[in-house]
Amino acid sequence: MSRLGSVQTPRTRAEVVNVFMRGVYNWMSLGLLVTAGVAFLVSTTPAVQQIFFSVNPETGAAGPSMLFWGAVIAEIGLVLFLSARIHSMSAQAATMSFLTYSALNGATLSMLLMIYTAASIFNTFLVTAGMFAALSFYGLTTKRDLTGMGSFMFMGLIGIIIASVVNFFMQSSAMEFVISFLGVIIFAGLTAYDSQKLQAMGENAPLDDDVAIRRGTILGALTLYLDFINLFIFLLRFMGVARD
Repeated sequence: MSRLGSVQTPRTRAEVVNVFMRGVYNWMSLGLLVTAGVAFLVSTTPAVQQIFFSVNPETGAAGPSMLFWGAVIAEIGLVLFLSARIHSMSAQAATMSFLTYSALNGATLSMLLMIYTAASIFNTFLVTAGMFAALSFYGLTTKRDLTGMGSFMFMGLIGIIIASVVNFFMQSSAMEFVISFLGVIIFAGLTAYDSQKLQAMGENAPLDDDVAIRRGTILGALTLYLDFINLFIFLLRFMGVARD
């Protein structure tokens, strides 16, 4: 075989952007699938359920166990670790960290499957998927710079986190309604902003560095995954029907 036959044609910028964004959405979808699978497993398998939830001997009600809260702490740690170290990690390590986070999130979100009916969860998922697709498409196609909106939404996110902590002690249904309403708006805006930001990342990704592209797709997948999950949770507070 001639040496010329082994020369690869350099990728164009458009091809790299296409590969980058396709990777982001593919990994995000896989993360959601892992989360859904683990949540279903935990919520339908008594032996596994007992690991993450303990029964109060006085009331008979099930509540989070110490392992559940350990999983929550591990999730936060993984997000911070990925965000800070993604550029120095191998592609395999970044991928496994993201999938591990998705699995842990599935274990903690299994509580929702035990609180709400399957039909209301499914309907909320469909609405979330439709909203996410429309907002992401808008972010990818609009000529408007969404940076200012993204900064405003991020400040709003800090606000609802603080409000949620306060309401944990106050237990105000009115405040919970306001937080949920604002949460839907904030994560709707962040979905559009993050989609536009990730497309810009793809446009600046190195043409010949597959490892850097893979790292970027994992970070992008984590970003959109968090937007999707939080949008779903806040919508579920409105659309969810509690089990009898």
